[in-house]
Amino acid sequence: MTDSPAASADPRAELAAAARWLAGGGQSPDERATTSDLSIDEALLLHSIGWEPVELVFGASVCSVQTGVWTWGRGELQSPSDAHNLAVGDAAARLGRECASAGGHGVVGVRVDIEVHPRHVDVALVGTAVRPVATGKKVGHPFVSDLSARDFVLLHGSGWAPLGLAFGASFVYAPRRDAGTALRQASQNVELTNLTEALYAARETAMERMQTSGLRMKAGGVVGVQVTEGPIRFARHVIGFTAWGTAVRLAADAHRHVRPEVVLPLDDAVVQFEAESLRGR
Repeated sequence: MTDSPAASADPRAELAAAARWLAGGGQSPDERATTSDLSIDEALLLHSIGWEPVELVFGASVCSVQTGVWTWGRGELQSPSDAHNLAVGDAAARLGRECASAGGHGVVGVRVDIEVHPRHVDVALVGTAVRPVATGKKVGHPFVSDLSARDFVLLHGSGWAPLGLAFGASFVYAPRRDAGTALRQASQNVELTNLTEALYAARETAMERMQTSGLRMKAGGVVGVQVTEGPIRFARHVIGFTAWGTAVRLAADAHRHVRPEVVLPLDDAVVQFEAESLRGR
């Protein structure tokens, strides 16, 4: 297999060119100012593989939850589960459209902020649109990824490509305890099986939905998965489980092994100590 030009280029020359690009003001070919929440080293890493940050992009959605669903019941609360998944999907789609309008090919470093309220679910996504350097080609469906720029560079170097944000959520009632069970558990340490079983049920459904979300994008897997779980603050009898990550697929003919390199940061804090403290007392 023939290496791509980006893979065969001299990393030192690429980093030097990236440093000159930043020193010159960091202007894109279309002379638009670049806005990014990436760190300096992340921007340099992007340039080392022939990519550049374009603009800070945002996507949000607020979806309503049906009235009265947080009262006691059994099984899954379908309305908040659907509202969560709809809100994340709409926010990711808007983030992708904003990326495309800025000329980006995808979004990296997406920060996911989800808030569940009694009447609605709020989702806000913020990330940096990126693209190959000096390209005027536009893509119809930019990828959305919560991977850092460092992880994106490693993924790109190994021949894999991010596709989008895979997600899933489930909210499940924790069954009521009868009076006898509550009295027996009040004076001893025992497992609260109603809460444990509700957490397992919510986790299984949420993970299955996240995997289904990735399969719809024809992904080979989901990486960088993050989860939140636990009782809902305003409805302690409801257990929620949410999961999201980046769906990826092998883009090269075969997986490429990445050669690790040792990097020593120059901004490490200097540790001060008394030389005499090394002597035994």
